[in-house]
Amino acid sequence: MSEPRPAPVADATHERVPAVLVVDDEADLRELLSLTLGRLGLDVDTADSLGSARDLLARRRYALCLADMRLPDGTGLELVQQVAARGDTPIAVITAYGSAENAVAALKAGAFDYLAKPVDLDQLRLLVRSALARPPAGGAQPPTQTRAIDRLRGEAPAMRQLRTMIERLAHSMAPVAIYGESGSGKELVARAIHDSSARRLLPFVAVNCGAIPETLMEAEFFGYRKGAFTGAERDRDGFFHAAVGGTLFLDEVAELPLPMQVKLLRAIQERRVRKVGSTSEDPVDVRILSATHQDLAKLVAAGRFRQDLFYRLNVIELHLPSLRERSEDIGMLAEGILDRLALRGGEERASLSREALQELQGYPFPGNVRELENVLERGVALAGGRELTPADLMLPAVEAPDDADAAISGQAAAASTEPAEDAAATTPSADGVPTDLASYLDAIESEALLAALRKTGGNRTAAAQLLGITFRQLRYRMQRLGLK
Repeated sequence: MSEPRPAPVADATHERVPAVLVVDDEADLRELLSLTLGRLGLDVDTADSLGSARDLLARRRYALCLADMRLPDGTGLELVQQVAARGDTPIAVITAYGSAENAVAALKAGAFDYLAKPVDLDQLRLLVRSALARPPAGGAQPPTQTRAIDRLRGEAPAMRQLRTMIERLAHSMAPVAIYGESGSGKELVARAIHDSSARRLLPFVAVNCGAIPETLMEAEFFGYRKGAFTGAERDRDGFFHAAVGGTLFLDEVAELPLPMQVKLLRAIQERRVRKVGSTSEDPVDVRILSATHQDLAKLVAAGRFRQDLFYRLNVIELHLPSLRERSEDIGMLAEGILDRLALRGGEERASLSREALQELQGYPFPGNVRELENVLERGVALAGGRELTPADLMLPAVEAPDDADAAISGQAAAASTEPAEDAAATTPSADGVPTDLASYLDAIESEALLAALRKTGGNRTAAAQLLGITFRQLRYRMQRLGLK
């Protein structure tokens, strides 16, 4: 095995050339990587063991470190942990083909990215460009426009921790799965990660996975060639092509049908996509962020989401707090919303009375920040630019806080024991068997729906989430049962 190159003498001219450290015990691969990186204008040092790599890292600062996962005296994962702890050098790992577990483990440990053997030189060049474009750790980022992270306002501990996590995640290529209730700001968080990263000047493409018909998904994600199907009158790029160099955000990823999950997994693993009707694949350099209000792990257990795709997307979990978990931020958020409403409408800025603020802070907001914005916009329209009172807010009445499931099951139990107007239709017979099963079940279902609606202050979207059904299913059931 070749000896590691000694660190060159530092001088002003030399240090302007970015240096890369390649750590691999295969001489042929070290040579290939050195030649490729050298043609990119980089200065390359090589090491054939973990110990040699540590010596070089102690003597010189590198713009990037590439390390094989298997080394004669240790593992690449050990080097990842050491380099990531220092925080001044992005490190990427080289894994054996198909070793998804190793790649995910490295990303979780702090690796910037990974390459699979045999190394694709196009992907290597993309990785190097991404690494060199990273802003220095702790350094100021060039101003472009108002960053999304600046819109994540709030001083609650959960929000301060969220902003810190976003800044950390921005310096990685690791996929992030964002979890949060509807209206909690999942897309805003995804944009904040993108805006804080080296990819901020390149596209951010947001895709609502639940809004695309299944028959069009492959064409929308991967694009198509002219003549690939009826109506394909020209070549068209897909979401992956549109996001090249930037970030692809998969919103409501749990809505993807299983056949599309297979195709998406392959695109993420191979970093290549094939347009519908094409015989060749295109390399795509995108960072994948995803979001859902559902529990993906439970969907995997239920067979509704592929476990291998879950592991690929769920490398890092980010959980967003609901608004009711940070009620101390409601005043600050409300003031910011009122500022935006006044600016947008060109009218005098409305204010909140003390009583109105207390009303807002006591309301559970099942629709989170999005619902707060709707409430204030309605209030401003009613108040006509003056001070908003509780009457202007028109908040639904809410029950005293208790366990939602207990409330629903309690109402359902009451429906099965309390006599209704038509006792023959809803009351069980002496032996415990209902005399009219359909009416009996309808009564239980009605009480469960009404209990959920009371719990959410009449908010049907939140009630559907509470019951574990879709909004459309809730509306259908209410219509069928004659509920208003």
